[in-house]
Amino acid sequence: MNVVVFGAGSLGSLLGGLLAREHAVTLVGRDPHMETVRAEGLRITGAVEETVYPEARTDPPAEADLALVCVKAFDTPKAADALADVDLDCCLSVQNGMGNENLLAERLDVPVLAGTCTYGALSSTPGVVRCTGIGEVVLGAREGGHSAAAETVGEAFESADIVTAVAEDMPRRLWEKLAVNAGINATTALARVDNGALLDGDANAVATAAGREVARVARAEGVDLSQAEAERAVERVAEATADNTSSMQQDVLAERRTEVDAIGGYVLERADERGIDVPVNATMTRLLRAWESGQGFRP
Repeated sequence: MNVVVFGAGSLGSLLGGLLAREHAVTLVGRDPHMETVRAEGLRITGAVEETVYPEARTDPPAEADLALVCVKAFDTPKAADALADVDLDCCLSVQNGMGNENLLAERLDVPVLAGTCTYGALSSTPGVVRCTGIGEVVLGAREGGHSAAAETVGEAFESADIVTAVAEDMPRRLWEKLAVNAGINATTALARVDNGALLDGDANAVATAAGREVARVARAEGVDLSQAEAERAVERVAEATADNTSSMQQDVLAERRTEVDAIGGYVLERADERGIDVPVNATMTRLLRAWESGQGFRP
């Protein structure tokens, strides 16, 4: 399969590098990372040790079988505009937050699949990405149900030895992922702790409360996600990624814009529409937005 990875940061580079073991892959990202990959290849370290040689560019190619979108949620409109000029068969988003798949589907005339990914990735040196933990990619039709495109993409991922599952309940999985992101990302970013710190004590109480609030909103939206299931998901992912620095904490530490609007902001919008009180998510989201305003990231 010919794959273009749009947004070759940490996760995009890892997934693209793993796919490159079996498929023709083009990474689209920023220099000097892309420049180094072109010259020396991409070195994967950590839980996977491998050097691969995908193409690396700062703009997308003219055609591909699959576009794997890994950009930050606030860059989804730019990704959609760029990919609209690419001759594609299918698109898969593994981004954080909600609403990315629908935005891509509005602009791309191909099937747009939803995905979740629990592989851990960290990149601090051009040309190198560290796999901080083997996880799983789950993908399927964004609206749920069977998808022939999802089966094809799933087979391509599996052939590259990526742990993969094709699911028919992606709407529920996306809300569960939102509960996990709301609980883990916001809490760790504000407390400046690694994910494992959420397994007990005060941080656990905050993170699991945020997850339970998301489940309440999900049920109001017609998605069968219980508060207990959301709490278990937060704790399960925190345990599996205990040594990881969450993506939102990485953004705060690097003084970059976060994805708070597509995570906590989305929860607040839906909760307000449904008349549901979500005080933990509201507090964390407003604090993160205040920090972004102080950094000049918000008007």
